[in-house]
Amino acid sequence: MINKPSWINKRIKISQLQEVKKIVKDASLHTICQEALCPNIAECFSKKNASFLILGNICTRKCTYCNVSKGKPLKPDINEPKNLAQSVKTMNLKHVVITSPTRDDLKDGGAKHFKKCVDEIKSMDENITVELLIPDMKGDRESLKIVANSGADIIGHNIETVPRLYHIRKGANYRRSLNVLKTLLDLNPNILTKSGIMVGLGEKDEEVLEVMRDLIDVGCYLLSIGQYLAPSKKHTPVIEYVNPKKFEYFYKEGKKMGFRYIKSSPYTRSSYMAHEYLTSFR
Repeated sequence: MINKPSWINKRIKISQLQEVKKIVKDASLHTICQEALCPNIAECFSKKNASFLILGNICTRKCTYCNVSKGKPLKPDINEPKNLAQSVKTMNLKHVVITSPTRDDLKDGGAKHFKKCVDEIKSMDENITVELLIPDMKGDRESLKIVANSGADIIGHNIETVPRLYHIRKGANYRRSLNVLKTLLDLNPNILTKSGIMVGLGEKDEEVLEVMRDLIDVGCYLLSIGQYLAPSKKHTPVIEYVNPKKFEYFYKEGKKMGFRYIKSSPYTRSSYMAHEYLTSFR
């Protein structure tokens, strides 16, 4: 096991979590912050900010890097969109991030449920910006069409890692994920697309740069790059704790390529400080 360096030292204060945890629990909701053991959870929850996990907290795929539970999911909760909108109001959120586990058991991959959540939020306050972080939905064009025209302001789909390491993404396909981002824009040129990758899994610099170029080629100009942290000893191990200078290098190279906004640092996550990505287009 590799010892954590000095720049991986963020501590979670339990006292900062309680208010948002109660709001989420009372509404029968889940957050990816809790399910994925995000290291930024105390910082975000202390600001009454959270990224919601809809369609339950059980994934139909078995990726070896992710802490979300695997198994047979429950049916979608028909009350979830309304409960989500009410929680957004309670937390006074101006930018909302909504994601879900992969739901291969649903014909549309959960697309209609995503849209219902956007509808509820926008009908409550059309000035609230909504960001969806979707699974690949098997690349189904009709499902992606529903999401692309859902009214969301940003739609993200994470590439996660370089093609050579895609064995950690069980059931996923690199080219399909790129095509998801391309298809979303083809279906609705007015949306913004976003993606994220993890480093520290044994990838080479040139492989990361190649992924970045591929994203630019499909019109994705918003990107997050963060350090992979293994949730447990049972998950894919960390191969390297990437130096902050390397994150700065990826940031500078990405700006040269044409990315409009990049967050690149050890603690960057796709939904961390997500509202900032919109500022580059205003």
